[in-house]
Amino acid sequence: MRVFQIGAAGGVGRRLLALLARRGDEATGMHRRPDQAERIAAAGATPVAGDLIADSVEGLAAKMQGHDAVVFSAGAHGTGTEQTTLIDGVGLEKAADAAVLAGLCRFVLVSAFPESERANGLGEGFEHYMRVKKTADVYLTRTDLEWIIVRPGLLRDGTGNGLVTAGLAVEYGDVDRDNVAAFIDAALREPALNRVIVELTNGITPVAQAAAQVAASTGPR
Repeated sequence: MRVFQIGAAGGVGRRLLALLARRGDEATGMHRRPDQAERIAAAGATPVAGDLIADSVEGLAAKMQGHDAVVFSAGAHGTGTEQTTLIDGVGLEKAADAAVLAGLCRFVLVSAFPESERANGLGEGFEHYMRVKKTADVYLTRTDLEWIIVRPGLLRDGTGNGLVTAGLAVEYGDVDRDNVAAFIDAALREPALNRVIVELTNGITPVAQAAAQVAASTGPR
C-alpha cells in the first residue's frame, strides 16, 4: 500500500508513518517546514514539501499521484482562527479535491470528537476550531471518495497498547496518539470500512477487531 500523509510531522502522523514502514508499506509524508523532513525520513517515509495554504489543488494532486490512500491529520494547532480556517477547513477541502483529481479513492480524516473539551470554557478560538472541523467533515462526506472520518477523544501521549473503543457513537474519553495511529493503520486495511464516521477512545478491543466490528455494524442487517 502507498499512503500519502498530510500532517506527517504531527503527533498522529509520524506514528502512523512508523507503523506503515514496519509493515513494509510505502508512505510519503508532506511537510511545510524544511526541518520536518528529517523527522519524516526517520519514521521510514519519503518527505515531500507541500503547503495546504499555498499549493493549488492541481499541485497537491500531482504530489498524490500513484498513491492508494490519503490520510489527513494536519491542523493549525492553536495558531489562530485564520490559520485554522485555512488549514483545517480550506486545506481539507483542497486535499479532498486533489485526491479526486489524482484518481485516489481512500481518504482518512482525523477530525474532532463533538464533546472535545467543551466543558472547559476554552473560548471563541476553540469554538471556531470546532465549527471548522464540522464543516470540513461535511465537505468530505459529500465527495465520491471512500472516506473515513476518525473522531478521537482527548489526545494523550502515553504509550498505546493497541486497544480501543470504536463505534459510530461512543462515550467521550481519552485516547493515546499511538492508538489513533494504530486504528487508522487497521482501518486502511479494512475495505468494508468506508463512508463512515468513527468515534475513538482507549478501550479493550484490538484495533483490527475494532475496525472490523465498526465495518460490520454499518452493513446490511
